[in-house]
Parts: sequence; C-alpha cells; structure tokens
Amino acid sequence: MKYVLAVLAAVLGVAAFVYGGADDSPGLQLLGALIVIGAVFLGVRTARRS
Repeated sequence: MKYVLAVLAAVLGVAAFVYGGADDSPGLQLLGALIVIGAVFLGVRTARRS
C-alpha cells in the first residue's frame, strides 16, 4: 500500500513531462522529471525499509 504514493507521483511526473513537451514548456518538463526522480527515490527507500 505504501508503494501507491510513489506510483501515483511517478504517473503525475510523467504526465507533467509529456504535457510540458507538448506545450513547449521546459520548466514543466523539469518539474515533471524532478517529481519522477523523487518518486523513484521514495519507492526505493520504502522497499529498503520494509
């Protein structure tokens, strides 16, 4: 159940990255990439602790 937050954050980050690419917005693409990186970090940290 703890992985749901990481998966949802990754999906949100990918959506922001794709939308930023379609809208030609480098800031939104960067924000989306940072959200995905944070979600991966959160998922790995959760997996190691359980």
